[in-house]
This record gives sequence, structure tokens and C-alpha cells, in this order.
Amino acid sequence: MDGSEEKAAKKKKRARQEQEEAATAAASEEAEKAAKKQKKKKDKKEQEQSEEEQDSAAAAFRSTHHIVLEGPGSKKKKFAPIESFKDAPFSDVVLSVCKDFKNPTPIQAQAWPIQITGRDMIGIARTGSGKTLAFGMPIFQKIVDGGLQVSKGSPLALVICPTRELALQSQEVFEKASSSTGIRTVCIYGGVSKADQRDLLRKKVHAIIATPGRLKAFLEEEIVSLKSVETLVLDEADRMLDMGFEEDMRLLIGSCPESRQTVMFSATWPETVRSLASEFLSKPMKVTIGLDQAGAGGKLAVSDAISQTVEIVEDKKKNFRLLDLLRKYANEKGGPGKNVKILVFALYKKEAAFLGGFLQKQLKEQKLKVASIHGDMSQEARSASLESFKTGESQVLVATDVAGRGLDIPLVDVVINATFPLTIEDYVHRIGRTGRGGRKGTSHTLFTAGEKDRAGALIDVLRGAGAEVPKSLLDLAGVKEGDTGPADSKATKKKKHDLYGDHFKDVDLSQKGKHTTFADSDSD
Repeated sequence: MDGSEEKAAKKKKRARQEQEEAATAAASEEAEKAAKKQKKKKDKKEQEQSEEEQDSAAAAFRSTHHIVLEGPGSKKKKFAPIESFKDAPFSDVVLSVCKDFKNPTPIQAQAWPIQITGRDMIGIARTGSGKTLAFGMPIFQKIVDGGLQVSKGSPLALVICPTRELALQSQEVFEKASSSTGIRTVCIYGGVSKADQRDLLRKKVHAIIATPGRLKAFLEEEIVSLKSVETLVLDEADRMLDMGFEEDMRLLIGSCPESRQTVMFSATWPETVRSLASEFLSKPMKVTIGLDQAGAGGKLAVSDAISQTVEIVEDKKKNFRLLDLLRKYANEKGGPGKNVKILVFALYKKEAAFLGGFLQKQLKEQKLKVASIHGDMSQEARSASLESFKTGESQVLVATDVAGRGLDIPLVDVVINATFPLTIEDYVHRIGRTGRGGRKGTSHTLFTAGEKDRAGALIDVLRGAGAEVPKSLLDLAGVKEGDTGPADSKATKKKKHDLYGDHFKDVDLSQKGKHTTFADSDSD
């Protein structure tokens, strides 16, 4: 082979080698692409499976704890309930506020992932469900993240409550957070001197917890400005509307910036509350805890942990029947080493004052101490009565409905309705003071012929809970024993109430609030 042939052979060999190398590289590239594609497919499948598992876990948690979540984006993974504190989106400083608790409550678990994103929220949950920390923790985190910067008389957070008792209870929770977070709060309410509160408001405070009337007065005096409020909480919104605070609420809400986050809590979901939510909340998420969602009205149900007894009594015999019941339940629920707690509800202030004195005199032999709480008492006296009942110094507390909403009184054994309330909502909230924290509770209602306009609504609540309905109550309402339809429509006096509200249009959660600011006059 001469030199030219050898050179050609080498060139041909090199070309063949290059082709082989190129084919090997192409095959390797194809294999790599196929592997990447397979890995991507596998990762996607694992992600979908993980999301399905998370969705399934979230659905299971909501089902177990009777949570209903509604609103735009409600199915998004970021709104899944936070089942443990280690998964909560809070710093260690803020989480230390919850160090005495094992796990978040249902309302906290579902409210936190919503509020931490800045979304407006509606929470339908009863008192004692842990809602103060449900709205409090995101507020604490937001203020801490902002470096605790605040101007004098211009808070970053505002919590509006219907009663001073509820305001003080929320303040107690916020004050506990101050030691670890440095957040300063002030509680503003009526019935006490304005001077001390005025001095506190002139200082730098991060959050104000207030009743509407007193805060409105300070706003008009220009002692406080709400122009820096980032988070507005309307706690027990239904109760505030019931108490006639709508005009004050509108003024206070309209004094806050449009850019604020608004969180509304309510124990019921009547048309009046829906109307307020439609006006002032922007595309809110709605979290409902423990309510039957069969109707648009969100029918309020009594916990099956509470036994309900209703008996018809003559007005003139009612007080002595009440005495018999107190002796009976004190004997049954009390005993060696156990301190009984019996909450007695009256309808009016003077009735509560009379019953407090009457019962204390009659129950001396049983060594039962009776405390009272009603609107004619000073704040100091009311606080002392509550503390006496909470600590067990008093075994019986006689109260008007001021204690039926907004007060967290633990370990109540029995609730007795000495006089039936004016609305069925208040009945449900009264008896909801017992049967909490996994414990069984007892309620006993003394019902008179003079209250027959509410007999039908009471029958519906009893039936809804599977409780016994006495024939005498059916007779009073004009309802036949075999008639299983709604009894309220058949009551002797057809009094309208908003509890069931299925005929009302529900809030469109996808819409922005209709109004967020107001002129100086409320007439607009």
C-alpha cells in the first residue's frame, strides 16, 4: 500500500470513528433526554400524588372538625389547615404566645393560612373556639415584621367588640403576647373614666381593642386616628348589630384606610351580617366552624355534647322551681373534691339583681355561694363576680345575656334559663357556655306561656339536636305531635328572626366591597 492509499484508509477510519462517536453521543443524548423525561414524569406524578395526599389530608381535617371553607381559591394548597404549631407561618417569638397549647383549634388552623396572605376573611364560630388567637397571631406577626414601628395615637391594628367583657378578654390575650413580642395594646370601653384611657391613647400603641361607643367618642375628640390601621377585626359582628351599634361601626370602619385587611367574626350568619360583609369586605374567604350548611343561612346547631331539658312552668312558681333545680344539680354535679359551676340566665338587669339576692339567701344551707353580673353593676363589681365564679369561690352565677356572648367561662357544668331570651340565637349561645372542651354539658330551660311566640323556634332547635320535645311545648306552639315540618312557622305569633335565613341572598365572596369609605356624615 503506497502512501496515498494509507492516508486515505486512515482518513476513512477516522471518519468511521467520528460517525461511531457521533452515534454514541446521540444515543447517549437521547438516553439522557429519555431519562430526564421519565424523571420529570415521575416527579410530576409524585407532586400530584403529594398534592392529592395534602388535599385528602386537608379534606379529612375539615371533615373531622366540621370546617367549611368557601370563597375564591378555597381549594388552593396554601389555604390548607395548619394542623400543628411547627407548621404555622409564625416566627419563634410570635409562636411563644401559644407555648401552653398542644395544637391549634379548628378556627385557628383554618384562619391562619388565609389571614397571613392578607386576604379578608369571615369567620363563623362560637365564643370559646379560640378565635382571639385566630385573628391575633397574624396581627402579632405583621407588627413584628414591621419592626414594631408605630406613631402616637395611630394604631396598626383595631379590634372592635360589642361588650367591655369581650374587649377585656381579648385584651388579656394580647397582653400575654406583649412580653415576648413587645407589642403594646390598650383596651377602650365605656363605664369607666375617660381620663386614663385618653392618656393611654396618646402614647404609642400597636393595637386598640375597643367597644364602638367609647372609641367613637375618642375619634370625634381627635384623640386617636385610624388612618394607619392595617388590620381591622370586627368581633361578634352579629352581636354588635343586635345591640344597635351599626351606625358607630360604619363610622369606625369608614375611618380606616381602604387598603386595610378586614376580618369579621360572627357566631351566626343572618342577613344583617351578610349585608355588612358585602359592603366592607373585599373578596373574602369564609370559614365556618361547627355549623350545618344545608341552607344558605348557615343554621345554627346545638352541640350534641349538651343535653337539653325544657319544662313548662307557671310564672309564679318559677323561682322556687329554680331553687329545686339548683339543689338538684349541685348535688348531682358536685360532691367531694369537685366544685360545681352553674350558670343561671335572667332576661333583665333587675331580674338578675333580684335572683342573685333571693338565691343567695335560700341556698345558704347548701353552702352554695351566688354571684351576679348585669348592666347596673360597676365594672369592678362585674369583674369580681366573674373572677369569683371562674375560681370556684362562687358556685352559681346569675347573669343577663351580657355573659351569654363573648365571655369564656371554662368548665361550666349546667346552664339554667330562668327566663327565656328574646331570640333563639341567644338561647343557643346561652346553653353553649357548657359542653366544651370534650366535656358533657347540661342545660335546663324554664318556659312559660308568656313566651309562646318563641316556642316554635325552640322546638326546631330541640328537634335539630335530637332532644326530647315536651308535649306541653308542642301544645303551646300549636304544633301537632306527628307534624315534622318547621315548627316556627306554626307558632301562635309569627315573629320574624334571622337565625335560619335560608330565603336571604348569601354574600358573593368573589366581589369587592361595595363601600369602603364614608363622608363625615353617615347619611350617605
